[in-house]
Amino acid sequence: MQSIEIVLTMLLLVLASGYLVRMLPFAVPLPLVQIGLGAGVAAFFNRGVTLDPDFFFLLFLPPLLFLDGWRIPKEGLFQDARTILQLALGLVVFTVLGIGFFLHWLIPAMPLAVAFALAAIVSPTDPVALSSIAARVPIPRRLMHILEGESLLNDASGLVCFRFAVVAAMTGQFSLASASLTFLWLALGGVGVGVLVTLGITHGHVLITRRFGQDAGLPILVSLLTPFGAYLAAEHIGASGILASVAAGITMSYVELSGSAPAATRVQRTAVWDSVQFTLNGIAFVLLGEQLPGILARAIAALEESGQHEPWWLLVYALAINVGLALLRLLWVVTSLRVNLVIARQRGKQAAAPPWRLVFATSLTGVRGAITLAGVLTLPLLLPDGSAFPARDLAIFLATTVILFSLLIASFGLPPLLAGLQFSPELQHEREEDLARHRAASAALTAIKRAQRELSDQNTADTEVYAAAALRVMALYQRQIDADGANDVDAEQLRKADAAERALRLAGLRAARQEIFSLARYNRVSDDIARRLVREIDLLEARYSP
Repeated sequence: MQSIEIVLTMLLLVLASGYLVRMLPFAVPLPLVQIGLGAGVAAFFNRGVTLDPDFFFLLFLPPLLFLDGWRIPKEGLFQDARTILQLALGLVVFTVLGIGFFLHWLIPAMPLAVAFALAAIVSPTDPVALSSIAARVPIPRRLMHILEGESLLNDASGLVCFRFAVVAAMTGQFSLASASLTFLWLALGGVGVGVLVTLGITHGHVLITRRFGQDAGLPILVSLLTPFGAYLAAEHIGASGILASVAAGITMSYVELSGSAPAATRVQRTAVWDSVQFTLNGIAFVLLGEQLPGILARAIAALEESGQHEPWWLLVYALAINVGLALLRLLWVVTSLRVNLVIARQRGKQAAAPPWRLVFATSLTGVRGAITLAGVLTLPLLLPDGSAFPARDLAIFLATTVILFSLLIASFGLPPLLAGLQFSPELQHEREEDLARHRAASAALTAIKRAQRELSDQNTADTEVYAAAALRVMALYQRQIDADGANDVDAEQLRKADAAERALRLAGLRAARQEIFSLARYNRVSDDIARRLVREIDLLEARYSP
């Protein structure tokens, strides 16, 4: 019963954070509000939640990593693959080595392997925390794609490095040759398992449902269970469950291109996954806040037991690791940018350096979140000989400060840094959208004409009815083609006209929906009819909403 109460309390706090973040008179990122609520509840009730690290890791990471892989724009991932790999792999290794040696020098009581483990777990950036900040800051689309790709891949690389460091701390041994072979197996095995599990589940689901049918919620449940299946299967054979979850998500994005899922299923599934993402990230940050008082108390106790420094040195450690992370990221971004510019110019490409404010903004977007929290809590409690894991409480405290500092710095540093910065219009993105709309409208016209002929042949008495209906439906698509082909009309004016039409359509849909609700309230139409008509209007509104 107590476990149920804890879960319900966490969910209520996540719900409250969604309301509170909109009620505050000033803009605050949602993760900070959730952390504050968790800390407030812990301080008021003076009770803590005992977390099982392995359970926490299994519950939170697979679905979040799976969804990141599913939704990341693939064109951005491949277009800037070099830059993304430099940040997701090179920067992680650079951070692990630089911060690891720095922490071991700064805190001699922290063994080098533990320092490396801490450096590895604070290296991955968090896409959801970044998105909550980017919603209020005009970050260019291409930079967002790079940051999303970085956060997708550095989750895997950072956590794999973390795993190696923990093993070294537990055994006291580390072999580069053995670690390299293990890394290859973890990477290749994890990716392979993720791809195979997703393909196997989706194809099996299609074969069964094609013959026997399916319930409306079945494909949604299948998608929810897929990341856990990939993660557990990979861990069972000793491969990386983290990479399996990422690979499963990327594979799912390609499976979706088959278009086999019904439209209603896609709409419902998107809503379910949005709720899952919001809930899991919210609970993670609420738990972080709830753990803060205990983490701080245990870190102070550990420092006092060591007898090396006073408790206020915790603030020195926290500032040192955060400044070190920011400087290393800035150094890596500047260096890799110069290297990429030199390579591009050697290949004869015109490459201009981005504004310095954008470079600094890239260094500030290293926001940590749920992945860092989930990983650091999996640090073992005991060594194989039964003694306490060295500096565990201090490592958890420092990782927590990295999450808090990175959120604060990005929240209050990015807006003034990017204020007034003008970005060139992304013409390629607009051209691709125009092409897709034009080709889709042409395909729709062809299908309508074919369907009209088939229906007319089957019902010769109603030929005129079908012809009139076809003209009305075709007019919508023909207008889209005519607008796309109007080369003599200013494209900006067309977009303004589309925006005006969208606003008018939305006004009409909202009025229609309110009228249906009014009819249902006064029993002029049944609830069943009202729900069906309102759903149609909701889907149309989702189509026209920006």
